[in-house]
Amino acid sequence: MRVLIVEDEPYMAEAIRDGLRLEAIAADIAGDGDTALELLSVNSYHIAVLDRDIPGPSGDEVATRIIASGSGMPILMLTAADRIDDKVTGFELGADDYLTKPFELRELVLRLRALDRRRAHSRPPVRELAGVRLDPFRREVYRDGRYVALTRKQFAVLEVLVAAEGGVVSAEELLARAWDENADPFTNAVRITVSALRKRLGEPWIILTVPGVGYRIDAQPEPDREGAGRA
Repeated sequence: MRVLIVEDEPYMAEAIRDGLRLEAIAADIAGDGDTALELLSVNSYHIAVLDRDIPGPSGDEVATRIIASGSGMPILMLTAADRIDDKVTGFELGADDYLTKPFELRELVLRLRALDRRRAHSRPPVRELAGVRLDPFRREVYRDGRYVALTRKQFAVLEVLVAAEGGVVSAEELLARAWDENADPFTNAVRITVSALRKRLGEPWIILTVPGVGYRIDAQPEPDREGAGRA
């Protein structure tokens, strides 16, 4: 299990990290919201442990971004706030569990393992289309048995296209589902990402551009197809 600890008190964060490692739980530390979002963008975590009161984007905002990403990552709120109203707002944001300070490390470990079991029981299904096998839980993609290394954005775009089962997905929908609410609606990020994704998957091209409409996966790609698969 690998967790992200978002805590702005260095000694506490390091104590938690060291204690978790003794329990065979890998942990990274973020001391502020910006660092947390950066780590989440480049690493895969099983669970996020969030202090609500941190510098930069708050723990609540980080939680909102995690939930909006659609990753399904469980969130454990870690805070000194112990009022019922604080807990209610935390759960309303989408937190899966809540632990108030001070706490025993053993209790945190037990809660993390319980969340991990729950997460394992709700694993999203592996999807297969046009020779592509996409495993959302392991974040792995194979094309005709060959492993394909993808960036987080490429994986997110492919996940949306595969879920459409050959249906056309507009650039606007991809932007909304694979990026976040701060994405520039006039950006060419979707076109660039789709083009790079197509190259990563290799020939014959399976991601087709439907001019003026969007993109779709060709369930029966033709080796000699030209033009239609270009972004």
